[in-house]
Amino acid sequence: MGKVVDDLRAALPHAVVYVYDNGSTDRTAEVAARHGAVVRREPRPGKGNVIRRAFADVDADTYVLIDGDDTYDASAVGDLLSVLVAEGLDHVVGTREASTLTAYRRGHAAGNRALNTVVSRLFGEPVTDMLSGYRVMSRRFVKSFPAISRGFEVETELTVHAVNLRVPQREVPVGFRDRAEGSESKLRTYRDGFAILSWILRLARFERPLLVHSALGALLVVVALVLGVPVVVEFFQTGRVPKFPTAILASALVMIATLVTALGFILDAVRRAADEASRLAYLQYPGSHEIDVTHLDDAHRVNGARVSRR
Repeated sequence: MGKVVDDLRAALPHAVVYVYDNGSTDRTAEVAARHGAVVRREPRPGKGNVIRRAFADVDADTYVLIDGDDTYDASAVGDLLSVLVAEGLDHVVGTREASTLTAYRRGHAAGNRALNTVVSRLFGEPVTDMLSGYRVMSRRFVKSFPAISRGFEVETELTVHAVNLRVPQREVPVGFRDRAEGSESKLRTYRDGFAILSWILRLARFERPLLVHSALGALLVVVALVLGVPVVVEFFQTGRVPKFPTAILASALVMIATLVTALGFILDAVRRAADEASRLAYLQYPGSHEIDVTHLDDAHRVNGARVSRR
C-alpha cells in the first residue's frame, strides 16, 4: 500500500490520495497515513460499497481508481490522465499487460476473457479488460454513476455504465505484476466469477430488457411448437384431440410468451427514460477538456497547456 501511495504522489505531486479502509487487518490505514494519504473508512464489506462511498464523498475534477495491492503500475497514472484530458475523454481503462507468467492467478485470465466476450456481445461494444481495477474518470462520469453493486462486480457496472451512456473512452495498456510476497487477494476465482456473471445477466435484464424478454419469449414459443405441432397434425388427420393437457399447455405457453415479450417492450421504454435521466445527470458537470489550467510540472503538460488535477 505504501509504495502505491508513494508512486501516485510522485507522478501527481498536487493530487490528493485517498485510501479507504474496508475492515482491513493488515495495518492498511496506518501505512497509508504514514505515506501521506488521506484515510477514510467504509464499514460495509465489499469493493462496490467502498467505491460508492468514495465517489459520493470525494469532489474532484478527475478521479483515479486503483487497487492498493501494488499489482498495477501506479507510476503510469500521469500518462492515463494525460490521455483523458488531451482527448476530452470521460473514462480511460488501464488494460493489464502481465509482466510475468504468474501475474494472473490460475483461471483468472481465461475467466476475464470469457466475461469480456459476454459483455461485448450483450452490449455491442468491444471490451478488452472489463475487470481492470485501474481507471481514470471525469467528474461527470463519476457523479452520474449509480454504484449499485456491493462487491467485485463493480468494475462490470462501471464498464456497462460507460457503454450505456456512450461516453468517450479509451483503453490504455498498463503494466501488471505479481502481488507482493505475503499478501493475498480477496478475489475468489469461482465464487466471484459466478457473482460477476450473475451481475452481467442482471444488468442485461435491466439494460437490455427487450433482448432478454424476446429471447425468453422465443424459447417459450419453440417449446410450445414442439408440444403443440403433433397435436395439431393429429387433429387434421383424425379430427380428434386426444391430448387435451398437451394442447392446453402449448396454448398457455404461447400466451405466456406473448406476455413476456410485451413486458420486454414496456421495460425497454422504462429503461430509455432512465437512460435519459442518467444522461441529463451526466451533462450537468463539465467535461475533462474543460479542466482549469494551473500548476503542473512540465512532465505533465498536455498539448502545451497545464492542467490541474485533484
